[in-house]
Amino acid sequence: MNYYLGIDVGGTSMKCAVLSQEGEFIDTQSIKTPKTLEKMYEEIKLCFDSFQQYELKGLALSMPGAVDSEQGIIGGSSALDYIHGPHIKKDLETLLGVRVELENDANCAALAEVWKGSASDVEDCCFIVSGTGIGGAVVKNRHIHKGKHLHGGEFGYMIAEFDFETKAMKTWSDIGSTVAVVRSVAKELNVDPSTLNGKDIFDHYHENEVYEKAVDKFYYTLANGIYNLQYAYDPQKIIIGGAISVRDDLLDEVNQRLEVIFDCFQHAKIKPVVCTCQYHNEANLLGALYHFFTMNS
Repeated sequence: MNYYLGIDVGGTSMKCAVLSQEGEFIDTQSIKTPKTLEKMYEEIKLCFDSFQQYELKGLALSMPGAVDSEQGIIGGSSALDYIHGPHIKKDLETLLGVRVELENDANCAALAEVWKGSASDVEDCCFIVSGTGIGGAVVKNRHIHKGKHLHGGEFGYMIAEFDFETKAMKTWSDIGSTVAVVRSVAKELNVDPSTLNGKDIFDHYHENEVYEKAVDKFYYTLANGIYNLQYAYDPQKIIIGGAISVRDDLLDEVNQRLEVIFDCFQHAKIKPVVCTCQYHNEANLLGALYHFFTMNS
């Protein structure tokens, strides 16, 4: 049995796991994300060395930003400015003496579903990550479609609201994230957003008019995005991930709004097959390993 080290680099923490070639989690640890590239390399080396009893065959990285997997360089921007530009793949292969592969974190989450989760039975799907913003991935023939500028699946940039009179525009991330719900409620109640709990707003939105207005807009915005993706790409499934995906009522809420949309457009006959992700906190690590294997195939 071969073993690999998976690392999911986030804005606040780095999750590390030893995984088998079958995707089984053998050992895990988590550390605070370092503040410099040199320190990140140092922590990765310490983590790699601490698991040497497994004779690790490679490192699979899940990273934020516009990841060029072929070159091993990250473009775009993220909360970690220092990861953008350096040749991370080459640096770590030299440091560790094993093959290193890296992929965007949202793409990794999608690949986890492609490998063993909700998309394991289809060829084409869209994966929506709904959290502090809106991200995602486009999967074609079980591979990530990144696009010319490595921005494939960046659904959060889609314009979701347009005021014709003022020409003011807002993106899906601006109005359709869970953070947007909290901000909207805080504005209506004239309170500090930090005093509100997003889960509480969703749990009790039927009991509070202000909550209901914000949450209803969230679900309609999500359903609107799903409708547009269905007719732009025509995937077999649209999978929702991110923090919101753990809610038991999510699919019912989304499908109710989709019914309203479809009632408005009688010509639209292809209804999206919407489901939630199977892997949550483990998705980025599992998908990073799957990407590692596909890069060697």
